[in-house]
Amino acid sequence: MTVGPPIDDTEALANTIGLYALGEISLGKAAERSDTTRWEMAEFLSEVGVEVRLGPQSVEDLEDEIEAALEID
Repeated sequence: MTVGPPIDDTEALANTIGLYALGEISLGKAAERSDTTRWEMAEFLSEVGVEVRLGPQSVEDLEDEIEAALEID
């Protein structure tokens, strides 16, 4: 059984997965958009067959990761 992020809007989740798969957003940004942790998002992406990229792929990805980390309560 696959447990996904708590997004009620299937289209928004599909959009987030697509953006991540295309390399348009980082794992941290995908998790933020999905209201879940990076670890949960990585597990979910792996379960649905999307290759998980670990670590920032660009300076913009690094900035997204830092921003997401600073927002953790």
